[in-house]
Amino acid sequence: MKKDIDIIEKVLRTIDEYKMLAEGDRVVVGLSGGPDSVCLFHILWRLKERFHLQIFPVYVNHHLRGEDEIMNEIEFIRRFVKDYGMDLIMKDVDVRGFVKSKGMSIEEGARELRYMALHEVLNDLKAQRIAVGHNASDQAETIIMRLIRGTGPWGLRGILPVRGLIIRPLIEVKKREIEDYLYREGLHYTIDFTNLKEEYIRNRIRLVIIPRMEEINPSLIDTLLRMAKIFYEEELFEREISGILSRAIESKIDGELILSLTILQNIEKSLLRRILRNAIDEIMGLEGITFEHIESIINLIKKGRSGDRVSLPRNLRIIKSYSCLILTVRNPVILGEYTLKVPGELYIEEINKVIKTEITQKMPLNIGDGKTRAVFDYDRVGRNVLTIRGWRHGDFFYPIGFGKRKKLQDFFVDNKIPKDERYSIPLILSNNDIIWIAGYRPDDRFRITQLTERYLIIEMVDHE
Repeated sequence: MKKDIDIIEKVLRTIDEYKMLAEGDRVVVGLSGGPDSVCLFHILWRLKERFHLQIFPVYVNHHLRGEDEIMNEIEFIRRFVKDYGMDLIMKDVDVRGFVKSKGMSIEEGARELRYMALHEVLNDLKAQRIAVGHNASDQAETIIMRLIRGTGPWGLRGILPVRGLIIRPLIEVKKREIEDYLYREGLHYTIDFTNLKEEYIRNRIRLVIIPRMEEINPSLIDTLLRMAKIFYEEELFEREISGILSRAIESKIDGELILSLTILQNIEKSLLRRILRNAIDEIMGLEGITFEHIESIINLIKKGRSGDRVSLPRNLRIIKSYSCLILTVRNPVILGEYTLKVPGELYIEEINKVIKTEITQKMPLNIGDGKTRAVFDYDRVGRNVLTIRGWRHGDFFYPIGFGKRKKLQDFFVDNKIPKDERYSIPLILSNNDIIWIAGYRPDDRFRITQLTERYLIIEMVDHE
Protein backbone atom coordinates (compact mmCIF):
# COMPACT_ATOMS: atom_id res chain seq x y z
CA MET A 1 0.00 0.00 0.00
CA LYS A 2 2.84 2.38 0.83
CA LYS A 3 4.16 2.09 -2.75
CA ASP A 4 0.70 3.01 -4.07
CA ILE A 5 0.80 6.10 -1.90
CA ASP A 6 4.28 6.87 -3.24
CA ILE A 7 3.19 6.79 -6.90
CA ILE A 8 0.05 8.82 -6.17
CA GLU A 9 2.12 11.39 -4.28
CA LYS A 10 4.62 11.52 -7.15
CA VAL A 11 1.82 12.17 -9.65
CA LEU A 12 0.30 14.82 -7.35
CA ARG A 13 3.66 16.59 -7.11
CA THR A 14 3.94 16.57 -10.91
CA ILE A 15 0.39 17.90 -11.30
CA ASP A 16 1.08 20.65 -8.76
CA GLU A 17 4.54 21.61 -10.10
CA TYR A 18 3.36 22.01 -13.68
CA LYS A 19 -0.15 23.27 -12.80
CA MET A 20 -1.73 20.51 -14.85
CA LEU A 21 -5.21 20.49 -13.32
CA ALA A 22 -7.66 22.96 -11.87
CA GLU A 23 -10.76 22.42 -9.76
CA GLY A 24 -13.64 21.03 -11.82
CA ASP A 25 -11.65 20.32 -15.01
CA ARG A 26 -13.18 18.14 -17.70
CA VAL A 27 -10.35 15.83 -18.79
CA VAL A 28 -10.12 13.80 -22.00
CA VAL A 29 -7.96 10.72 -21.30
CA GLY A 30 -6.23 8.91 -24.15
CA LEU A 31 -6.84 5.23 -23.37
CA SER A 32 -5.19 2.62 -25.60
CA GLY A 33 -5.58 -0.26 -23.15
CA GLY A 34 -1.80 -0.49 -22.63
CA PRO A 35 -0.21 -0.37 -19.15
CA ASP A 36 0.61 3.35 -19.23
CA SER A 37 -2.85 4.56 -20.24
CA VAL A 38 -4.61 2.14 -17.85
CA CYS A 39 -2.42 3.37 -15.00
CA LEU A 40 -3.08 7.01 -15.96
CA PHE A 41 -6.83 6.45 -16.14
CA HIS A 42 -6.92 4.66 -12.77
CA ILE A 43 -4.84 7.29 -10.97
CA LEU A 44 -6.96 10.15 -12.36
CA TRP A 45 -10.05 8.20 -11.30
CA ARG A 46 -8.59 8.00 -7.75
CA LEU A 47 -7.94 11.76 -7.83
CA LYS A 48 -11.40 12.48 -9.26
CA GLU A 49 -12.94 13.62 -5.98
CA ARG A 50 -9.91 15.64 -4.92
CA PHE A 51 -10.08 17.83 -8.07
CA HIS A 52 -13.80 17.30 -8.82
CA LEU A 53 -12.84 16.04 -12.26
CA GLN A 54 -15.02 14.80 -15.06
CA ILE A 55 -13.16 12.09 -16.98
CA PHE A 56 -13.81 11.12 -20.61
CA PRO A 57 -11.89 8.02 -21.84
CA VAL A 58 -11.11 8.08 -25.58
CA TYR A 59 -9.81 5.28 -27.78
CA VAL A 60 -8.24 6.24 -31.12
CA ASN A 61 -8.28 3.45 -33.70
CA HIS A 62 -5.33 3.88 -36.08
CA HIS A 63 -6.27 0.81 -38.18
CA LEU A 64 -2.65 -0.33 -38.31
CA ARG A 65 -3.08 -3.84 -36.88
CA GLY A 66 -5.34 -6.79 -37.58
CA GLU A 67 -9.04 -6.08 -37.11
CA ASP A 68 -9.50 -9.01 -34.72
CA GLU A 69 -6.73 -7.74 -32.46
CA ILE A 70 -8.14 -4.20 -32.53
CA MET A 71 -11.72 -5.34 -31.80
CA ASN A 72 -10.53 -7.44 -28.84
CA GLU A 73 -8.65 -4.43 -27.54
CA ILE A 74 -11.69 -2.16 -27.90
CA GLU A 75 -13.94 -4.70 -26.17
CA PHE A 76 -11.48 -4.97 -23.29
CA ILE A 77 -11.37 -1.19 -22.84
CA ARG A 78 -15.18 -0.88 -23.06
CA ARG A 79 -15.60 -3.38 -20.21
CA PHE A 80 -12.79 -1.73 -18.24
CA VAL A 81 -14.27 1.81 -18.27
CA LYS A 82 -17.80 0.44 -17.72
CA ASP A 83 -16.61 -0.84 -14.33
CA TYR A 84 -16.04 2.82 -13.43
CA GLY A 85 -19.42 3.96 -14.71
CA MET A 86 -18.11 5.47 -17.94
CA ASP A 87 -18.67 5.02 -21.66
CA LEU A 88 -15.76 4.76 -24.09
CA ILE A 89 -15.53 7.43 -26.79
CA MET A 90 -14.27 6.07 -30.12
CA LYS A 91 -12.34 7.94 -32.83
CA ASP A 92 -11.19 6.43 -36.14
CA VAL A 93 -8.24 7.80 -38.15
CA ASP A 94 -6.77 6.78 -41.49
CA VAL A 95 -3.05 6.78 -40.79
CA ARG A 96 -1.90 5.11 -44.00
CA GLY A 97 -3.83 7.49 -46.24
CA PHE A 98 -2.65 10.47 -44.20
CA VAL A 99 1.07 9.64 -44.30
CA LYS A 100 0.88 8.88 -48.02
CA SER A 101 -0.46 12.38 -48.72
CA LYS A 102 1.90 14.07 -46.25
CA GLY A 103 5.08 12.14 -46.95
CA MET A 104 5.82 11.27 -43.32
CA SER A 105 6.50 8.09 -41.37
CA ILE A 106 3.73 5.88 -40.00
CA GLU A 107 4.82 6.71 -36.43
CA GLU A 108 4.73 10.48 -37.06
CA GLY A 109 1.41 10.33 -38.88
CA ALA A 110 -0.21 8.19 -36.17
CA ARG A 111 0.92 10.63 -33.48
CA GLU A 112 -0.35 13.69 -35.37
CA LEU A 113 -3.75 12.15 -36.14
CA ARG A 114 -4.09 10.83 -32.57
CA TYR A 115 -3.66 14.32 -31.10
CA MET A 116 -6.00 15.80 -33.71
CA ALA A 117 -8.66 13.27 -32.71
CA LEU A 118 -8.19 13.97 -28.99
CA HIS A 119 -8.47 17.71 -29.60
CA GLU A 120 -11.71 17.15 -31.55
CA VAL A 121 -13.18 15.36 -28.53
CA LEU A 122 -11.94 18.09 -26.22
CA ASN A 123 -13.66 20.75 -28.35
CA ASP A 124 -16.88 18.74 -28.66
CA LEU A 125 -17.09 18.22 -24.89
CA LYS A 126 -15.82 21.72 -24.02
CA ALA A 127 -13.16 20.02 -21.90
CA GLN A 128 -10.09 21.77 -20.49
CA ARG A 129 -7.35 19.13 -20.66
CA ILE A 130 -6.12 16.10 -22.61
CA ALA A 131 -4.21 13.61 -20.43
CA VAL A 132 -1.85 11.10 -22.06
CA GLY A 133 0.27 8.36 -20.54
CA HIS A 134 3.89 9.27 -21.37
CA ASN A 135 6.15 8.25 -18.49
CA ALA A 136 9.75 8.67 -17.34
CA SER A 137 10.95 5.72 -19.43
CA ASP A 138 9.34 7.25 -22.54
CA GLN A 139 11.15 10.48 -21.66
CA ALA A 140 14.50 8.68 -21.54
CA GLU A 141 13.83 6.97 -24.89
CA THR A 142 12.91 10.30 -26.51
CA ILE A 143 16.04 12.07 -25.28
CA ILE A 144 18.32 9.25 -26.47
CA MET A 145 16.55 9.13 -29.85
CA ARG A 146 17.02 12.88 -30.30
CA LEU A 147 20.69 12.63 -29.33
CA ILE A 148 21.18 9.92 -31.94
CA ARG A 149 19.46 11.98 -34.64
CA GLY A 150 21.07 15.24 -33.51
CA THR A 151 19.42 17.96 -31.46
CA GLY A 152 20.02 21.22 -29.63
CA PRO A 153 19.15 22.34 -26.09
CA TRP A 154 15.42 22.52 -26.82
CA GLY A 155 15.40 18.93 -28.03
CA LEU A 156 17.00 17.79 -24.78
CA ARG A 157 13.92 18.98 -22.89
CA GLY A 158 12.43 15.72 -24.08
CA ILE A 159 8.66 15.29 -23.86
CA LEU A 160 7.16 18.40 -22.26
CA PRO A 161 5.09 17.79 -19.10
CA VAL A 162 2.55 20.30 -20.43
CA ARG A 163 2.14 21.34 -24.05
CA GLY A 164 -0.84 23.52 -24.73
CA LEU A 165 -3.87 21.65 -23.35
CA ILE A 166 -2.01 18.31 -23.20
CA ILE A 167 -0.84 17.10 -19.79
CA ARG A 168 1.38 14.15 -18.88
CA PRO A 169 0.88 13.33 -15.19
CA LEU A 170 3.06 10.18 -15.36
CA ILE A 171 6.09 11.92 -16.89
CA GLU A 172 8.18 11.38 -13.73
CA VAL A 173 6.97 7.81 -13.07
CA LYS A 174 9.14 4.96 -14.35
CA LYS A 175 7.81 1.99 -16.33
CA ARG A 176 8.66 -0.40 -13.50
CA GLU A 177 6.65 1.72 -11.04
CA ILE A 178 3.66 1.64 -13.41
CA GLU A 179 3.84 -2.15 -13.78
CA ASP A 180 4.15 -2.61 -10.00
CA TYR A 181 1.14 -0.34 -9.45
CA LEU A 182 -1.00 -2.27 -11.92
CA TYR A 183 0.00 -5.57 -10.30
CA ARG A 184 -0.83 -4.38 -6.78
CA GLU A 185 -4.17 -2.92 -7.92
CA GLY A 186 -5.07 -6.08 -9.86
CA LEU A 187 -5.47 -4.08 -13.09
CA HIS A 188 -5.31 -5.83 -16.44
CA TYR A 189 -4.09 -4.30 -19.68
CA THR A 190 -3.41 -5.19 -23.30
CA ILE A 191 -0.07 -5.69 -24.98
CA ASP A 192 0.72 -4.09 -28.33
CA PHE A 193 3.18 -6.62 -29.77
CA THR A 194 4.49 -4.09 -32.30
CA ASN A 195 6.27 -2.53 -29.30
CA LEU A 196 8.47 -5.64 -29.16
CA LYS A 197 9.72 -5.39 -32.74
CA GLU A 198 13.27 -4.08 -32.97
CA GLU A 199 12.88 -2.65 -36.48
CA TYR A 200 11.38 0.49 -34.96
CA ILE A 201 14.10 2.81 -33.65
CA ARG A 202 12.23 3.63 -30.42
CA ASN A 203 11.81 -0.07 -29.68
CA ARG A 204 15.52 -0.70 -30.29
CA ILE A 205 16.38 2.10 -27.88
CA ARG A 206 14.02 0.62 -25.25
CA LEU A 207 14.95 -3.02 -25.71
CA VAL A 208 18.67 -2.83 -26.56
CA ILE A 209 20.35 0.56 -26.04
CA ILE A 210 18.93 1.59 -22.66
CA PRO A 211 19.70 -1.78 -20.97
CA ARG A 212 23.32 -1.53 -22.20
CA MET A 213 23.61 2.06 -21.00
CA GLU A 214 22.18 1.07 -17.61
CA GLU A 215 25.09 -1.34 -17.24
CA ILE A 216 27.29 1.77 -17.12
CA ASN A 217 24.83 3.99 -15.22
CA PRO A 218 22.12 2.08 -13.33
CA SER A 219 20.40 5.43 -12.60
CA LEU A 220 20.29 6.35 -16.29
CA ILE A 221 16.58 7.22 -16.40
CA ASP A 222 16.84 9.43 -13.30
CA THR A 223 19.88 11.14 -14.84
CA LEU A 224 18.09 11.83 -18.12
CA LEU A 225 14.98 13.04 -16.27
CA ARG A 226 17.06 15.55 -14.32
CA MET A 227 18.72 16.76 -17.52
CA ALA A 228 15.36 17.18 -19.28
CA LYS A 229 14.03 19.12 -16.29
CA ILE A 230 17.03 21.45 -16.32
CA PHE A 231 16.55 22.23 -20.00
CA TYR A 232 12.79 22.64 -19.51
CA GLU A 233 13.31 25.08 -16.63
CA GLU A 234 15.97 26.87 -18.66
CA GLU A 235 13.41 27.40 -21.42
CA LEU A 236 10.92 28.85 -18.90
CA PHE A 237 13.70 31.12 -17.62
CA GLU A 238 14.43 32.25 -21.18
CA ARG A 239 10.74 33.00 -21.71
CA GLU A 240 10.73 35.09 -18.53
CA ILE A 241 13.84 36.95 -19.70
CA SER A 242 12.33 37.57 -23.13
CA GLY A 243 9.13 38.87 -21.53
CA ILE A 244 10.95 41.29 -19.24
CA LEU A 245 13.20 42.50 -22.06
CA SER A 246 10.19 43.03 -24.31
CA ARG A 247 8.52 45.16 -21.63
CA ALA A 248 11.72 47.12 -21.01
CA ILE A 249 12.28 48.09 -24.67
CA GLU A 250 11.14 51.68 -25.24
CA SER A 251 12.61 52.00 -28.71
CA LYS A 252 14.39 49.73 -31.18
CA ILE A 253 16.08 50.66 -34.41
CA ASP A 254 18.86 49.02 -36.37
CA GLY A 255 21.92 48.89 -34.10
CA GLU A 256 20.27 50.51 -31.09
CA LEU A 257 18.03 49.60 -28.17
CA ILE A 258 16.61 52.00 -25.60
CA LEU A 259 15.56 50.31 -22.35
CA SER A 260 13.53 51.58 -19.41
CA LEU A 261 15.75 52.27 -16.40
CA THR A 262 12.77 51.94 -14.05
CA ILE A 263 12.34 48.30 -15.08
CA LEU A 264 16.06 47.47 -15.13
CA GLN A 265 16.76 48.99 -11.72
CA ASN A 266 14.22 46.71 -10.04
CA ILE A 267 15.54 43.41 -11.45
CA GLU A 268 17.59 41.00 -9.36
CA LYS A 269 21.24 40.95 -10.45
CA SER A 270 21.53 37.39 -11.81
CA LEU A 271 18.41 37.88 -13.93
CA LEU A 272 19.61 41.31 -15.07
CA ARG A 273 22.83 39.73 -16.41
CA ARG A 274 20.84 37.46 -18.72
CA ILE A 275 18.55 40.28 -19.86
CA LEU A 276 21.52 42.49 -20.74
CA ARG A 277 23.21 39.66 -22.64
CA ASN A 278 20.01 39.09 -24.63
CA ALA A 279 19.69 42.82 -25.31
CA ILE A 280 23.27 43.04 -26.60
CA ASP A 281 22.75 39.89 -28.65
CA GLU A 282 19.79 41.54 -30.38
CA ILE A 283 21.79 44.47 -31.68
CA MET A 284 25.25 43.03 -32.42
CA GLY A 285 25.75 39.48 -31.11
CA LEU A 286 27.84 38.49 -28.08
CA GLU A 287 31.28 38.03 -29.65
CA GLY A 288 33.88 39.71 -27.45
CA ILE A 289 31.42 40.41 -24.61
CA THR A 290 32.69 39.06 -21.27
CA PHE A 291 31.30 38.67 -17.76
CA GLU A 292 33.26 41.76 -16.71
CA HIS A 293 31.60 43.82 -19.47
CA ILE A 294 28.14 42.83 -18.23
CA GLU A 295 29.13 43.68 -14.66
CA SER A 296 30.27 47.14 -15.77
CA ILE A 297 26.84 47.75 -17.35
CA ILE A 298 25.10 46.65 -14.14
CA ASN A 299 27.32 49.02 -12.15
CA LEU A 300 26.35 51.81 -14.56
CA ILE A 301 22.65 51.04 -14.05
CA LYS A 302 22.90 50.86 -10.27
CA LYS A 303 25.42 53.61 -9.51
CA GLY A 304 26.03 55.71 -12.63
CA ARG A 305 24.81 59.26 -13.15
CA SER A 306 22.89 60.50 -16.15
CA GLY A 307 25.30 60.93 -19.03
CA ASP A 308 27.73 58.29 -17.77
CA ARG A 309 28.65 55.61 -20.25
CA VAL A 310 30.53 52.35 -20.75
CA SER A 311 32.47 51.68 -23.96
CA LEU A 312 32.72 48.03 -24.98
CA PRO A 313 34.27 46.12 -27.90
CA ARG A 314 33.01 46.57 -31.48
CA ASN A 315 31.90 50.17 -30.94
CA LEU A 316 29.18 49.20 -28.44
CA ARG A 317 28.34 52.08 -26.13
CA ILE A 318 26.05 51.85 -23.13
CA ILE A 319 24.77 55.27 -22.11
CA LYS A 320 22.78 56.00 -18.98
CA SER A 321 20.21 58.72 -19.51
CA TYR A 322 17.77 60.17 -17.05
CA SER A 323 15.07 57.58 -17.56
CA CYS A 324 16.56 55.05 -19.95
CA LEU A 325 19.60 52.97 -20.86
CA ILE A 326 20.82 53.30 -24.42
CA LEU A 327 22.68 50.40 -26.04
CA THR A 328 24.04 51.45 -29.40
CA VAL A 329 26.61 50.65 -32.03
CA ARG A 330 25.41 53.52 -34.20
CA ASN A 331 27.82 56.37 -34.69
CA PRO A 332 26.54 59.58 -33.05
CA VAL A 333 25.02 62.05 -35.52
CA ILE A 334 27.22 65.13 -35.81
CA LEU A 335 25.58 67.94 -37.68
CA GLY A 336 27.57 69.64 -40.42
CA GLU A 337 27.45 73.37 -41.19
CA TYR A 338 24.85 74.77 -43.59
CA THR A 339 23.81 78.11 -45.04
CA LEU A 340 20.11 78.97 -44.88
CA LYS A 341 18.69 81.72 -47.08
CA VAL A 342 15.90 83.95 -45.77
CA PRO A 343 13.27 83.42 -47.04
CA GLY A 344 13.90 79.83 -48.14
CA GLU A 345 14.22 76.27 -46.90
CA LEU A 346 16.95 73.69 -46.36
CA TYR A 347 16.95 69.89 -46.05
CA ILE A 348 19.31 68.53 -43.36
CA GLU A 349 20.08 64.94 -44.31
CA GLU A 350 21.71 63.86 -41.02
CA ILE A 351 18.47 64.35 -39.09
CA ASN A 352 15.98 64.08 -41.98
CA LYS A 353 14.49 67.50 -41.21
CA VAL A 354 13.61 70.57 -43.28
CA ILE A 355 14.15 74.09 -41.93
CA LYS A 356 11.80 76.66 -43.53
CA THR A 357 11.93 80.45 -43.23
CA GLU A 358 9.63 83.26 -44.29
CA ILE A 359 9.29 87.00 -43.65
CA THR A 360 6.03 88.83 -43.04
CA GLN A 361 5.06 92.33 -41.96
CA LYS A 362 1.93 91.08 -40.21
CA MET A 363 1.97 89.56 -36.78
CA PRO A 364 1.56 85.76 -37.38
CA LEU A 365 -1.55 84.23 -35.86
CA ASN A 366 0.53 81.14 -35.01
CA ILE A 367 3.71 82.15 -33.22
CA GLY A 368 4.53 78.49 -32.45
CA ASP A 369 5.65 76.71 -29.33
CA GLY A 370 9.30 77.70 -29.62
CA LYS A 371 10.25 74.09 -30.34
CA THR A 372 9.24 73.24 -33.90
CA ARG A 373 8.13 76.79 -34.85
CA ALA A 374 9.43 80.13 -33.60
CA VAL A 375 8.93 83.79 -34.59
CA PHE A 376 11.71 86.42 -34.37
CA ASP A 377 12.18 90.13 -34.92
CA TYR A 378 13.72 90.08 -38.39
CA ASP A 379 15.39 93.49 -37.98
CA ARG A 380 17.10 92.31 -34.80
CA VAL A 381 18.32 89.21 -36.65
CA GLY A 382 19.53 91.58 -39.33
CA ARG A 383 20.59 89.07 -42.00
CA ASN A 384 19.09 87.32 -45.00
CA VAL A 385 21.54 84.43 -44.69
CA LEU A 386 21.66 82.31 -41.53
CA THR A 387 23.99 79.52 -40.44
CA ILE A 388 22.89 76.10 -39.22
CA ARG A 389 25.35 73.87 -37.40
CA GLY A 390 25.71 71.52 -34.43
CA TRP A 391 26.83 72.25 -30.88
CA ARG A 392 30.40 73.32 -30.10
CA HIS A 393 31.95 73.54 -26.68
CA GLY A 394 31.72 77.08 -25.35
CA ASP A 395 28.43 77.87 -27.15
CA PHE A 396 25.98 79.99 -25.18
CA PHE A 397 22.68 81.81 -25.67
CA TYR A 398 20.07 83.80 -23.75
CA PRO A 399 17.06 81.48 -23.27
CA ILE A 400 13.77 83.28 -23.75
CA GLY A 401 12.09 83.78 -20.41
CA PHE A 402 15.37 83.20 -18.55
CA GLY A 403 16.84 86.68 -18.88
CA LYS A 404 20.53 85.91 -18.73
CA ARG A 405 23.29 84.10 -20.54
CA LYS A 406 23.48 80.31 -20.31
CA LYS A 407 25.99 77.83 -21.65
CA LEU A 408 24.48 75.23 -23.96
CA GLN A 409 26.29 72.56 -21.96
CA ASP A 410 24.27 73.57 -18.88
CA PHE A 411 21.08 73.92 -20.90
CA PHE A 412 21.48 70.39 -22.24
CA VAL A 413 22.09 69.01 -18.74
CA ASP A 414 19.07 70.87 -17.33
CA ASN A 415 16.88 69.50 -20.12
CA LYS A 416 18.26 65.98 -19.68
CA ILE A 417 19.48 65.70 -23.27
CA PRO A 418 21.83 62.69 -23.66
CA LYS A 419 25.38 63.51 -24.75
CA ASP A 420 25.13 61.50 -27.96
CA GLU A 421 22.12 63.54 -29.08
CA ARG A 422 23.57 67.00 -28.41
CA TYR A 423 25.67 67.20 -31.58
CA SER A 424 22.64 66.47 -33.78
CA ILE A 425 20.49 69.37 -32.52
CA PRO A 426 20.31 72.17 -35.13
CA LEU A 427 21.49 75.56 -33.91
CA ILE A 428 20.33 78.56 -36.00
CA LEU A 429 22.80 81.47 -35.92
CA SER A 430 22.93 85.04 -37.13
CA ASN A 431 26.61 85.94 -37.42
CA ASN A 432 27.94 84.06 -34.41
CA ASP A 433 24.88 84.52 -32.22
CA ILE A 434 22.49 81.63 -31.62
CA ILE A 435 18.94 82.75 -32.29
CA TRP A 436 17.24 79.35 -31.88
CA ILE A 437 18.02 75.90 -30.53
CA ALA A 438 15.68 74.12 -32.94
CA GLY A 439 13.42 71.72 -31.11
CA TYR A 440 13.98 73.39 -27.74
CA ARG A 441 14.17 77.18 -27.14
CA PRO A 442 14.54 80.54 -28.95
CA ASP A 443 17.02 83.22 -27.86
CA ASP A 444 15.61 86.13 -25.87
CA ARG A 445 17.70 88.74 -27.75
CA PHE A 446 15.73 88.20 -30.97
CA ARG A 447 12.22 87.94 -29.56
CA ILE A 448 9.34 89.92 -31.04
CA THR A 449 8.06 93.01 -29.25
CA GLN A 450 5.40 95.69 -29.77
CA LEU A 451 7.97 97.57 -31.88
CA THR A 452 8.59 94.67 -34.26
CA GLU A 453 7.87 95.65 -37.86
CA ARG A 454 9.01 92.54 -39.73
CA TYR A 455 8.60 89.00 -38.50
CA LEU A 456 10.93 86.11 -39.29
CA ILE A 457 9.17 82.73 -39.05
CA ILE A 458 11.38 79.66 -38.78
CA GLU A 459 9.89 76.17 -38.75
CA MET A 460 11.44 72.69 -38.46
CA VAL A 461 9.46 69.84 -40.00
CA ASP A 462 10.02 66.19 -40.88
CA HIS A 463 11.20 65.52 -44.42
CA GLU A 464 8.56 63.66 -46.39
